Amino acid sequence: MSDKQPEEAGESGEFEQPSVPDDVWERFARDTERDIRSSAPKEPSARARMVTERLRQKDAKGAQPEGWRTGPAMGVPPGRAKSRAWGRETDGRASRRRRLWAILGVPVAIAVALVAVKPSLLPGDPFGTSSNASSGTPSGGASAAALPAETASPTAAPSSAAPDTPTLDRPFAGSPAARWADGAAAIVVPKATPVGTFTSAQVAAALKLAKTLLVGANLAPGTLRGERPESALAVLDPKQPRMLDDVNSWLRAPGKKHDPLMLFSRFDPAEVRPAGDVVKVRGRMTFKAGAHGSVAIHMDYTFVYPLIQAGQASKTSGATETSGATETSGAPTVGSGGGSAEVARTIVRRVLDLELLDPRKYRATPGKLSVIRYDQDLGNTACDVYDGFLHPEFDSAAPTGAPPTGPTTDPYDRSRDIQHSGTETCGTLSRT
Repeated sequence: MSDKQPEEAGESGEFEQPSVPDDVWERFARDTERDIRSSAPKEPSARARMVTERLRQKDAKGAQPEGWRTGPAMGVPPGRAKSRAWGRETDGRASRRRRLWAILGVPVAIAVALVAVKPSLLPGDPFGTSSNASSGTPSGGASAAALPAETASPTAAPSSAAPDTPTLDRPFAGSPAARWADGAAAIVVPKATPVGTFTSAQVAAALKLAKTLLVGANLAPGTLRGERPESALAVLDPKQPRMLDDVNSWLRAPGKKHDPLMLFSRFDPAEVRPAGDVVKVRGRMTFKAGAHGSVAIHMDYTFVYPLIQAGQASKTSGATETSGATETSGAPTVGSGGGSAEVARTIVRRVLDLELLDPRKYRATPGKLSVIRYDQDLGNTACDVYDGFLHPEFDSAAPTGAPPTGPTTDPYDRSRDIQHSGTETCGTLSRT
């Protein structure tokens, strides 16, 4: 039994409160004041007030922020029902698009594959496959790309083209010339600069005359048919001793020592016809100051002529009447009409050195050119025939002229020096 007695109340009936030490009261007051300060409300910053106001305005308009997966807000009060409906709608559209692409994808893939195999199926021939086919190049291949203009003397013969047989539709098939430029466009006149006493304009005029001579002697339809090459003769200086007289005698009475083929490319229209209207050309033209204060012009060009026998021309396509042949000044050319006529190619390379002399110092005609050098290399023509025409040989016809006795040469090898080709014996060709 405990001896401790309970505390008794005072006379007033209240219990006496125990006394609290002063240091406890002081600590209590200090802690209470700190808690009141930390819990007191603070005024928001200006940025916080702007953000709050912007969100309040959006809420008032019922706008919803754009979700990552739910799409843009629909302009309805907050809630999930509308968003779910929008999500189902976009899912339905996406599903329909996938089904549409699945339906269209197969025929599109087939069409792309067909065009990749045969680009000529596209209307308008955007890839130029028709021109490649007519020139004998395979469509779509890297080898079909045209060669850039020649700017320096080649150091080797061109690589062999894929073996192929030339036809009326593809007269340059199997030939390096398939990648060469066509006709007069291949004869690029260099930019003129002053030379000695000659101005740029005078040099430019001389270069233009040089091109006229080359085109008139090797590309003019009349010249190729054996007619008088008037445009080429008009360039020659009549004051140059013997030159013009010699050329006229070559044309009047061709012979071994008076052969017009030394300057002009000519075919007998009774024997052969051009297979189409394209002659492939490659070469370069340069100029410099001459030894006598002149403008010295150097030209080195190769011409490739596709031909068909005159007797086969009418059988194959009815000449100019039925197969798209074109007639130029009375002599038809065989156009592309298919057929099985044999096509042969004759290759002619010419090197010419010309001079523009100052008429104040020399006996010369203003605006005329003097011929200093003319060399030629004739490929695929009958040996020892000097009637003033080129005579291409066809596999289907008996050979004409004397049998070749000279070395085998590549007529496409433009790195070869032909300065003395006129004195060499007639040889064979490695390719045509």
